Amino acid sequence: MFSKIEVNGDGACELYPYLKAGHAGADGNEDIAWNFTKFLVGKNGEVIKRFEPTATPEEIGEEVAKHS
Repeated sequence: MFSKIEVNGDGACELYPYLKAGHAGADGNEDIAWNFTKFLVGKNGEVIKRFEPTATPEEIGEEVAKHS
């Protein structure tokens, strides 16, 4: 659980391609550029939204409230 994993490329942990698919970052690229990228995932496992590392807790909280 605490070992380093890949999030981009052929060696990416299988979770990350799922999270990134169809959810590009602000630069239009699906790759994760920095490790504080966040994803909001719904109750059924669907990816609702991707947040950049600069997203504030308030921004994320607004989206969580919309989907609760």
